[in-house]
Amino acid sequence: MTTFRQRTVFCAELTQANAGQEVTLNGWAHRVRNLGGLFFVDMRDRSGLIQLVFPEGANPDLRSETCISVTGTVGLRDEKNRNPNLATGDIEIRVLELDILNQAAVLPFPVSDEGQMSKVNEELRVKYRYLDLRRPSMAQKLLIRADLIRRIRSYLDERSFVEIETPIFTKSTPEGARDYLIPYRLDPGKFYALPQSPQQYKQLLMVAGMERYYQIAKCFRDESQRADRQPEFTQLDLEMSFVTQEDILQLMEGLTREVVNGVIEKFCLQKEPVAEFTRLTYDESQRLYGNDKPDLRIPLQIFDVSDLVVESGFGVFKTAVAEGKVVRGLRYPGGHGLSRKEISSLEDVCKQYKAKGMATLAIEDPAAEVEGSVLTPAGRRVRSSIAKFLTGEELDQLVDRAQGQTGDLLCFVADTFSVSCEALGRLRLLIGEACGYRDPKKLAFCYVVDFPLVEWNEEDQRWDPSHHPFTSPKAADLELLENDPAKVRADCYDMVCNGTEMASGSIRIHQPDVQARIFRLIGIDEEQQKARFAHILEAFTFGAPPHGGMAPGIDRLVMQLVDEENIREVMAFPKMGNGYDPLMDAPSEIDEAQWKELGLKPR
Repeated sequence: MTTFRQRTVFCAELTQANAGQEVTLNGWAHRVRNLGGLFFVDMRDRSGLIQLVFPEGANPDLRSETCISVTGTVGLRDEKNRNPNLATGDIEIRVLELDILNQAAVLPFPVSDEGQMSKVNEELRVKYRYLDLRRPSMAQKLLIRADLIRRIRSYLDERSFVEIETPIFTKSTPEGARDYLIPYRLDPGKFYALPQSPQQYKQLLMVAGMERYYQIAKCFRDESQRADRQPEFTQLDLEMSFVTQEDILQLMEGLTREVVNGVIEKFCLQKEPVAEFTRLTYDESQRLYGNDKPDLRIPLQIFDVSDLVVESGFGVFKTAVAEGKVVRGLRYPGGHGLSRKEISSLEDVCKQYKAKGMATLAIEDPAAEVEGSVLTPAGRRVRSSIAKFLTGEELDQLVDRAQGQTGDLLCFVADTFSVSCEALGRLRLLIGEACGYRDPKKLAFCYVVDFPLVEWNEEDQRWDPSHHPFTSPKAADLELLENDPAKVRADCYDMVCNGTEMASGSIRIHQPDVQARIFRLIGIDEEQQKARFAHILEAFTFGAPPHGGMAPGIDRLVMQLVDEENIREVMAFPKMGNGYDPLMDAPSEIDEAQWKELGLKPR
């Protein structure tokens, strides 16, 4: 049994004021340096680093990441040896006694060298995650995450919310992704499901009269992995009774700004404080930015010139409008000097998103002699392969509509509205990146509201919910539900930050007859309703109150705060892209006895 002296202080708590004091520290040998007669160790605990200086001639058998206990005297460093990049860089510990509590084996990667760690295979890092998390940069992300959650709880507790845990073993119901299923041993052929969200339980808690509920909830979805997706993830799940959409939006904006700005200040993150949220309708967001999750750091908006080219001499534009399509464009500041190859790559992006092509118009210096350019009646010099098909007045109108400036490149797509959104929305992000508009210091939050209730699924020839089947249609649109469902708007809303969806929410259906109508619309007949949702439909008959909520993703919020593009970097123990856990070697096979116990057979 190892005995050791327990710490009297944490490493980063020591300052010049402690000079001359004897202290005991517990932690790890972060970096070991033997300078030929002088032996130094950067010691690390959870609070930070401090330098240890051993007596001259000492040469302990000490490897990096060995667990140690040290007793020594706090001393001031010489002026020339001070380290301004270290919080404890003005002091050192002059070691009197060293206890090696557990010698470290040869490391699979250099934990103390951040430069080298950036080159280490990610799967290897996840396999040895307990070592990877010893890195101060990784530990910091977990501390930020913990502080974020603590602040969320404090904010909601102060506003009379009740934290309630809901079951992990539940029933399989459609919520947009595949469920993870768990065989029920006592009745082979039946299964539990892991929750994609606590959606139905939190609605039942509103029926139960809890009125204000929240939970830091684990959720599970068996879907394709992406940089911002994991099979299991964490969200703040929140529900309120007797509220309107405005009540929820105000609460969530207040929570987000107070919590995020508090974390930014505490950890001195290189972020500007979160300002007041912008609000956009779904239609506005599609019209101006080409999608429902706009990156508002980019000050560029899509413009429509369909009305200007109805009688255009350029057949592509004229034909598109005649066929009920649109001609829309985007301004590329300073893009007039792009090479043909660079412009071709932009066109390829548009084609990747189903546009048939892209036309361009470069705005040159009026005083310059540019081959292939023409002067317009307004005195502009423009260059374009389509200029010969357009009058000077039409060229001026296009530039005016785009609010084009000298040096800009105007990019046009003629296609259906949805295709133009896809193509120009993607192009906008590329242009924003190239122009340096996507400033990592800014957190540009917005709400997108008034989504369509349902979307037509061409492949399966049916209506699918835009969010989930428990979303309430707007009362004013309810009469259109059976006759013109495409026009029905939902009382739902998304929170977006820097082009990423951070949260979704809605006012829920609380009347059983309305819920049954929605189920019928999306192809869930009465028999299926009874089999899958009898519990919630019945609950709604017992005086269910109007209610609604929202569910921000904790992981994605931390990603924004620490500038990570991969969700695995902000989770303690993530899975790899295919759902594999190299640390536990999971998923793994089970033995024959377990198969038999479950009443199942291996393939």
